[in-house]
Amino acid sequence: MTNASAVSQRSALLERFTAPGQRFEIGERMVRGVPMRVYTTGPQTLREIALASRAFGDRPFLVYRDERWTYAEQAGIIAGLARCLEEEYGLRKGDRVAISMRNYPEWTPVFWATQVLGLVLVPLNAWGTAAELRYALADAGARFFIGDAERAALLAPHLEELGHIPLIEVRGSGRPAPGVRKWDNLLASLDLAATPPDVEVNPDDDSTILYTSGTTGQPKGAIGTHRNHCTNVRNVLLNAFVSATIGAGGEPPAPDPDAPQPGTLCTFPLFHIAGITAISVAPLTGAKLATQYKWDREEARALVRREQLTNVAGVPTVIRQLIEDAAAHPEDYASVTGIAMGGAPIPPVLVDRVNATFDRPVAPGNSYGLTETTSAVVAHSGSDYLSRPDSVGRCLPGTDMRVVDPATSEDMAEGEVGELWFRGPSIVRGYWNNPEATAAAFTDGWFRTGDLGRVTDGWVYVMDRMKDMLIRGGENIYCAEVEAALFEHPAIEDATIVGVPHESLGEEAVAIVVPREGATLTAEDVQQHVANQLASFKVPAHVVFRSEPLPRTQTGKVLKHELRSVLAAQVRPR
Repeated sequence: MTNASAVSQRSALLERFTAPGQRFEIGERMVRGVPMRVYTTGPQTLREIALASRAFGDRPFLVYRDERWTYAEQAGIIAGLARCLEEEYGLRKGDRVAISMRNYPEWTPVFWATQVLGLVLVPLNAWGTAAELRYALADAGARFFIGDAERAALLAPHLEELGHIPLIEVRGSGRPAPGVRKWDNLLASLDLAATPPDVEVNPDDDSTILYTSGTTGQPKGAIGTHRNHCTNVRNVLLNAFVSATIGAGGEPPAPDPDAPQPGTLCTFPLFHIAGITAISVAPLTGAKLATQYKWDREEARALVRREQLTNVAGVPTVIRQLIEDAAAHPEDYASVTGIAMGGAPIPPVLVDRVNATFDRPVAPGNSYGLTETTSAVVAHSGSDYLSRPDSVGRCLPGTDMRVVDPATSEDMAEGEVGELWFRGPSIVRGYWNNPEATAAAFTDGWFRTGDLGRVTDGWVYVMDRMKDMLIRGGENIYCAEVEAALFEHPAIEDATIVGVPHESLGEEAVAIVVPREGATLTAEDVQQHVANQLASFKVPAHVVFRSEPLPRTQTGKVLKHELRSVLAAQVRPR
C-alpha cells in the first residue's frame, strides 16, 4: 500500500468510526458557549473510568520494581481513600488536593480517588523547590497535600503559613515531622470494602490544575476539565483502533480473549500531562502500567522483558537511549510493538532509528500538544510517521486549527509559517486565578500556543517556539530545524541551538554540542555537517562543546536560559 493510499484509508476510517451511531461518534455540542465537536459515546468523566476499572479484577494494573497491584486492589484503595477524604478530612467537590512525588505507585490511587470524589487534583513538579511548591499550593488554595519524603520534608516547616493543611508523607523512613501523617498509617485506616461516595461529576467540572513549567515569571495553572481528559483518552483509543483496523486489512479485528495483556513502560513524569494520559488510558483497555523511580536503562530493559510490555513512552533523550539498548539486546525487547515519543521536538533521525533497530514492525508514535491542550491535538504514527518524520501529523477529530500571523492575528496562506492556534474539547478553560494570562492566551475558545508552524495538505509542521526563533540579518532560523540536522551526525550525543547578539546581523546561532563518548569532533566538522543539509545562513557561527549533559526539564526541553548565561563568558558578541 502506498503512503497516499494509507493516508486516505486512515482518513476514511476516522470518518467512519466517528459517524453517528458508531463507537467513537462525534456530535456538535455547546461547550462554555463555544460550538464544538465532541465524543458523544464512551466515558464523559474520569469518575466513570475509575469506577469501571474494577471490572478487570485480578489483572495486574501497576508494576513498580518488584511490587505490583491488581485492578481490584487499586479499586479498593480508590474507594476507601475517597471515603476518607470526604468523611475524615471534610473535602468536598471542587476542593483542591495537591500531590508531588516521584513516579511511585501511590500516585495512581490518589489521582483516581480525587476524580471519584469530584475534587481537583493539583500535580506539582517533583523537582520543585520549597518556594515553588509553596507558591503553587497557596495559588491553588490546596486543602490537602500528599508527597514523598523529599517533598514532605520541604513543606513540613511551612505548614503554619499554608494554613495547617493535612500533609501525608509517602515512603518516608523514621518518625515523620510534627503535623505530618504517614501514608502507611492512612492506608491502614481505609475501609477497602467501602463503596465510592455518591457524587455527581459532570463533563465540564474541573478535574486538574497543572502548573506550566515556564522559564520566566510564575508558573500558570492550566485548568483541565473531565471533558478535556476524556477527549484526550478517546483520541488515543481512536488512533489505536484505526491503526489496528488498518493492520487487520480494513475491518476492526475481533477481540481476542487469549491475547497477552498490553502494557506500557511510562517514563514520563506522572505530574506531566503525558504521564496523566498514561494513567487515564490504561484502565480503559485493561492495560498494565510500569513506572520507575527515575530513568534507568538496565532496569527498563528488565521490566520490559519480565513484564512483556508492549509499549514504551518517553521523551526523545530517553527513547534514544532505549533504542541503543534495544539494538544491543534485541531479545529483551521482543514484546515491544510501539514506541511513543513526546514532550520535546523529535529529531527525524530518531524515527528512522526506531524503524531500523527492530527486525519486525514496531510503530513509532508522536503527538503534538501542550498542557493547555490536554496532551495531543495533532498525532502521527506508524507508516505515516516513517514517511514524514519531520511532521507532527494531522489534527485529531474535533480539533480546529489556525495558522495565524502573530502581529495581525490574520490567517496565513497554506504552507506559510505562523503561530499555531487550536480550538476543541481538549483545550483547557483557562488559567487558575489568573484572568490576565487567560485573556492573553485564549480568544473565543482558541488557544494561542506560542509555537510557530505551517500546514501543507493537512500535515502539520512545528518549526519552533516563537521565543526560540532567531533572526539573523532578516532571515529566520528555526532552532528545531538546525537541531534536527545536528542529531543526524553519528558523533553527536546531544545538541541544541541558542542565539547570541551580533552588532550588524542582530543574532547569530551557537551550537552547543555534547559529543558521544570517545568521539573526535571539531567545530568545523559540525558546521560542515549542517552546511551539507541546510542553507548557509542556518549554519552555526559558533560551536561550543560540552562534556556534561544539557540541562533539561523533566519533559526533555532544553533549559536554554541557563545555557545563555554560560555562553556569555564563552562566546564574545560581534
